[in-house]
Amino acid sequence: MSDTSVPEPMPIARLVAENPAAAVPRLRDAVARDPALAGAWRLLGRALRSLGQPDEAEQAEMAAVRAATRDPEMIAIAAAMIAGDLQRAEPLLRQRLGSQPTDVAAIRLMAELAARIGRFKDAEALLSRALELAPGFQAARGNLATVLYKQSRYEEAARVLDEVLARDPNNPGNRNLMAATLGRIGDYEEALRLYAELVDTFPDHAKLWMSYGHMLKTVGRQEDGVAAYRRALAAEPGLGEVWWSLANLKTVKFDDGDVAAMEQALEGEPPLDDALHLHFALGKAWGDRGEAAKSFAHYAAGNALRSEELEYDPQAITDQVDRMIAVLTPEFLAAHEGVGNPAPDPVFILGLPRAGSTLLEQILSSHSQVEGTMELPDIPAMAMREAKKSGGELRDWPDAVAAMAPEEFAVLGAEFLERTRVQRKSGKPFYIDKLPNNWSYAGFIHLILPHAKIIDARRHPLDCCFSNFRQHFAKGQGFSYSLDHIGRYYADYVRAMDHYDAVLPGRVHRVIHERLLDDPEGEVRALLAYMGLEFEESCLDFHRNARAVRTASSEQVRRPINRDGVGQWEPYAQWLGPLEAALGDLVDNYAR
Repeated sequence: MSDTSVPEPMPIARLVAENPAAAVPRLRDAVARDPALAGAWRLLGRALRSLGQPDEAEQAEMAAVRAATRDPEMIAIAAAMIAGDLQRAEPLLRQRLGSQPTDVAAIRLMAELAARIGRFKDAEALLSRALELAPGFQAARGNLATVLYKQSRYEEAARVLDEVLARDPNNPGNRNLMAATLGRIGDYEEALRLYAELVDTFPDHAKLWMSYGHMLKTVGRQEDGVAAYRRALAAEPGLGEVWWSLANLKTVKFDDGDVAAMEQALEGEPPLDDALHLHFALGKAWGDRGEAAKSFAHYAAGNALRSEELEYDPQAITDQVDRMIAVLTPEFLAAHEGVGNPAPDPVFILGLPRAGSTLLEQILSSHSQVEGTMELPDIPAMAMREAKKSGGELRDWPDAVAAMAPEEFAVLGAEFLERTRVQRKSGKPFYIDKLPNNWSYAGFIHLILPHAKIIDARRHPLDCCFSNFRQHFAKGQGFSYSLDHIGRYYADYVRAMDHYDAVLPGRVHRVIHERLLDDPEGEVRALLAYMGLEFEESCLDFHRNARAVRTASSEQVRRPINRDGVGQWEPYAQWLGPLEAALGDLVDNYAR
């Protein structure tokens, strides 16, 4: 007897995999009857891609995203994300992705959640998966560029943004990110062009004007930068970061109207970020007027807000220095002599922020053989990555290098050269990385780049540390929001550099800021001799150098050497007890 039963239809997902041409009409029929079937749209996109129809596939994939965003479950997740309730959003997203693992809208939301809590690598992996499933998902591609930017991978971010803007050239958010990214890789002309177009299109957008002001300041167009900041305040008078940006130029004197506007903004109980920026700006305003008590009160208030937010642990740096001293013994260094990449190109200027590193960079970059770049994030990123790979905490690079095979050091040195290649525009043989915090990685630098120059920029501890206390940094200087923490950080820095002087004599060249002010030519000649360079008069005329400068000292280094910054702590001496206690005898013995 023959079998006359009708075979059951093949499951649609299997049909897509085995016979996409047969699956397409069935899926088209399904979504025609119910356009809210996000899963059917996703399968249709997959089938069309396998048939070599990318344009139609993209339309189906984006229809799937739109359908998913109208799903009540996804609406609830989005509402939790908007409210900042990540503890509620995360289990809902995991449940959603457990049942619909190819829902790219949910994958993108999970990536956003990961980015919000600083898990950028996870966010990057999720967004890459979303784009693998739906290559035309431009919102996810824009998010990927943002995640790369936040990891300081600016060249990669720019490449992704090129793709995004090729498809949607007028998207203001992506154009803004591209302008910021171009600034980070030194393409200032194009960045300024983009910002000019953006503020012309959105003339009342305060934060765009602020970003434009930052870029104008960087390239030395101070008057235009101030005008841009003022346009931002006209649009949003309480935007604290703009007030601080004006203060941070160091050359702007606030008038009575400015002070009244800032105090009025504070009285309105602004968000924390605005409040702390306003306190720092008012600290500068009252300090310029000789009102030390009012000035210090605002600095203390701003620092307290930031310190509470960061929860900085000063013991972590002390422990790192202890471990570095224990690992980098004369025996270890002798056994690892010359293991790194032999390139002599990089010049590292390090120390504390506000110690004169920007001045040294400006002097050296005025030499015909030396190119200035900016504060590069690569050494800390690489050292922390190696620490994490070896199973330690992020600061445990000494343990990581202790366990490395000799050949790994040269590989890491070559990686640094490649990572920073995008910063080199002039073809000069030497280029500068002036990230101050690199002092805590100086041994790592020595091991991976044994012929790189290392310059220690050191300033009187009370001037240097109090200048840090008065400075609100965008990121990365968690030690600077407490007088005690700053003093401990300075002491640990000197302790580390003393160790390098002992085990690697002559490896690090030290420039004492006050000696540079007293004898600029003598100190510059000694610095150039350390680098093996001939003296050039242009190094003393550094203030005529028109190069872009990104740091808080940008306007100060465009003036001849002066002593304006010396002794600025003195009017505040009565409040600096915790700093002096932490510094101990370094107040008198820092210049060793």
